[in-house]
Amino acid sequence: MRINKKLLLLTASIALMGIAGCSQRISALNDTMKLAFIGDDDIQLNSEQVRSNPYASIYAKIDGTPQAFVVLALAEPKQTLTPVRPTPEAIELKWLSADNAMLVTVNGRLVRTQNLLSGNLAAVESTQPDPLILGLHLNSTPKVWTRTMDWQPNFHYGYTLNSQFNFIGEENILLNDTQTQALHYIELVSVENIDIQYKNDFWLNPENGQVIKSRQKIAPNLPFIDITLLKPFAS
Repeated sequence: MRINKKLLLLTASIALMGIAGCSQRISALNDTMKLAFIGDDDIQLNSEQVRSNPYASIYAKIDGTPQAFVVLALAEPKQTLTPVRPTPEAIELKWLSADNAMLVTVNGRLVRTQNLLSGNLAAVESTQPDPLILGLHLNSTPKVWTRTMDWQPNFHYGYTLNSQFNFIGEENILLNDTQTQALHYIELVSVENIDIQYKNDFWLNPENGQVIKSRQKIAPNLPFIDITLLKPFAS
């Protein structure tokens, strides 16, 4: 995400679409937000500021850059190019920063980015459901996963990634000024055809398996990004 030297006002036209399977249908709306800031220092909001913000929000911090406060711009059913078994809650959340950088997540998994200076994740595809969507905390959920990934620069296309998930333990993490219990999992990732291995960290809500904090690589040779959920999307 680009770094600006002053507080920015983000005027956004947000279309929150009705989502199949959700209990609430959200109509399209336009609004002017003064909520997404990026500066030379980490952005840190207090819990009251987060609660009073009507939009779902996260903190995002790419290695070597200040922490940004990012708001939800769009929520819609996940689109896929490959056949995959139906999975619950496969909703793409599109988070927009003040400088038009976008992160796209599905239950905490980063699946696409736009306008990042370091490079961008173009696509993640799999014929298997992501264990994060199924509920990584459930005994019935597979703890291995294979997917393909495309990223830029240099047009990396169709690389196969193999993952093994390991449970580390229960931990207390600071979430929106509150000590919160979480289940810590590590995802060990191996990239076929290139000699790259790395690990992603995910912290889950013990009750529903929602990812509430993560540290994950944007792509195999791009930086890590830390994402902290502040205010979840109310589907």
